[in-house]
Amino acid sequence: MSCQYLEIGAGKGMHAMQFAQANPQKHLIAVERTRNKFEVFAERATALELENLTPVHADAIPYVVHAFPPNSLNGVFLLYPNPEPKSTAQRWLNMPFFEFLLSRMKDGAEVVLASNIESYIDEAEQQTKELWQLPVERKIIPRNSSRTHFEVKYLERGELCQELVMTKPRGYQTRFDD
Repeated sequence: MSCQYLEIGAGKGMHAMQFAQANPQKHLIAVERTRNKFEVFAERATALELENLTPVHADAIPYVVHAFPPNSLNGVFLLYPNPEPKSTAQRWLNMPFFEFLLSRMKDGAEVVLASNIESYIDEAEQQTKELWQLPVERKIIPRNSSRTHFEVKYLERGELCQELVMTKPRGYQTRFDD
């Protein structure tokens, strides 16, 4: 399939399975590092027999480095990543790996980052604009959204969930394009 998407931190696969069911013409590769979450996800995905969904049990960074050529992804999902409160350098947009990830995306592809932590979204939005110089749209996630188990829990508690939609512009250059 030429329309390929990546989800990093798929958890038990709620978003991945919903996305695959709603978008049969798009192929989603959903990566989860934690064994117990992955096993639940893989079992559910197998039962649904979704040919356009590939669950992967791996650490996302080395997997992405070896699995995707430049300009091959139509979109990336980072839904409710660990906010890494003790090591902000490990947040996705603070890592040099984010530049590598951008190099794997096609022109016009989007990264969707969702969180219930406003300071995390604030920092990511600032990094998007200042460091990565990408167009970004900040959205409030509707109260009835249910993409992930975390999202359901946070919205049920009445927490504000937000997402950033970052777009890779045509001609965007990285050090990893070749």
